[in-house]
Amino acid sequence: MKTNMLCALMMMASMFSGCSPTEPNELDKLGVTTVKAKTLTVQAWIADESEERFKGLMFVTAGEMASLPDGHDRGMIFIFQGDQTGGFWMRNTIIDLDIAFIREDGTVVDTFTMKALDESSYTPRSAYRYALEVNAGVLGKHGIRAGDQVDLSAVRAKSPEHPKPR
Repeated sequence: MKTNMLCALMMMASMFSGCSPTEPNELDKLGVTTVKAKTLTVQAWIADESEERFKGLMFVTAGEMASLPDGHDRGMIFIFQGDQTGGFWMRNTIIDLDIAFIREDGTVVDTFTMKALDESSYTPRSAYRYALEVNAGVLGKHGIRAGDQVDLSAVRAKSPEHPKPR
């Protein structure tokens, strides 16, 4: 009986250990850049390929999004080749996030606080070229809102023309 129970527990543990779609080092495969606005500095993973943008921060935990020792926040910058008008959703995203939609010139178009696992669309009022996701509350804490400027110089320096570390 004990052997059967032990075998069943081991099988369940092995099944669940393979269920996490985000491998511990998956985010480490992405390039990283710095995004600044007002008093906010974000070390942002770069999502500039379609698969990376589709997955975004799905299954990423609060621990993976914790602030860095230097006090900078973590986040993800979505980079598009042309202007976009579609919204974002939170399918399989297990933590609340703030999002800033940003035009090519660095102007914030709109910001939202998005609820974990919410599949409704968060759509900005006008076209954007970039989207920055950070922990919920971060944009408000730093007073970031529509009309503000975001420093994208480091993002542009790591544009798709420059290869990412793999």
